[in-house]
Amino acid sequence: MGAIFRRELGSFFKSSIAYIFLAVFFLFSGYFFCAGTLYSSTSDMSSMFGALFLVILFLIPILTMKLLSEEKKQKTDQGILTAPVGLWSIVLGKYLAALTLYIIGISITLVYALILSYFGTVVWSSVLANYLALILLGSAFISIGVFISSLTENQMSSAIVSFVALMLLYMIDSIANLFSVHIIKNILVSLSFYTRYLEFTSGIFNLSSVVFYISVAFLFNFFTVRVLEKIRWS
Repeated sequence: MGAIFRRELGSFFKSSIAYIFLAVFFLFSGYFFCAGTLYSSTSDMSSMFGALFLVILFLIPILTMKLLSEEKKQKTDQGILTAPVGLWSIVLGKYLAALTLYIIGISITLVYALILSYFGTVVWSSVLANYLALILLGSAFISIGVFISSLTENQMSSAIVSFVALMLLYMIDSIANLFSVHIIKNILVSLSFYTRYLEFTSGIFNLSSVVFYISVAFLFNFFTVRVLEKIRWS
């Protein structure tokens, strides 16, 4: 797993993906930090964290689009699948490489908090809770992106399908309101990524939300392993 992790993380920086991801995230996070925090003369960064949900939704597909689809396109997937390494090691190596780059990107939010601490009082418990929310959200979204990447050999198709899937998850609250049956509505609301994320930005720590995001990450990594297992034996 370590070799795959290092290879994938290195490939991000050898291509333009890492630089595009970091540049775009820094640009938008910096804008929301200035507009929602500095210009408002407040040390509350919740508005910035809330706005970052959509930024992440757009960027994750770019981060994950090539992880497995590129292997299939270049016909190198069989070499990996027949190597003496477990499928979980392959999936987790690629998944953790994307997650590591993602964490590098979102760490800029901690720098913003340090800047604020020089001018006012920063509630670090709130900042760290929001940072945790970003990590949990990203871990779930990346697992979905990796799974979709395993289904196609076209990077662009992977990115588009991932974006559509994540957008539907973002809109699940609006979709739930279309149903009059309370059971269906409640089930859909319980699957809301955005509502759970906003709980953290509002200063509410909900253990069930933590479990939810971790469960989604595990579930879709499991699905990816099953896809690779099917390819290996086909």
